[in-house]
Amino acid sequence: MDIRELTCIRCPIGCHISVEMEEGKVVNITGNSCPRGAEYAASEVTDPVRTVTSLVRLKGGARPVVSVKTAGNVPKDRMMDVVAALKEVELEAPVHIGDVALRDVAGTGIDVVVTANA
Repeated sequence: MDIRELTCIRCPIGCHISVEMEEGKVVNITGNSCPRGAEYAASEVTDPVRTVTSLVRLKGGARPVVSVKTAGNVPKDRMMDVVAALKEVELEAPVHIGDVALRDVAGTGIDVVVTANA
């Protein structure tokens, strides 16, 4: 039996969670104080995902960059592919919150959206 120790990031409590796994499957979760913690722990040990936030270049704006984020979670092992793809992006001002900065980033099926008006 494999035991993974995690700190939950779903809320400010930061529960210390233990996940027991057998043959790559979750068999028991302890230490969570709410169902969201159990959901997070199960996902984190079987299929970890992240929201990626970054900056991209902005041409013609008051600032040289604008903040962006993935519109959904991407597989954790693809994060650096997403960051690499964003290095090539340059937007033209004006941009608005929610504008798509890059569609289907790194072939993940997830768009990257602007998170500030600029």
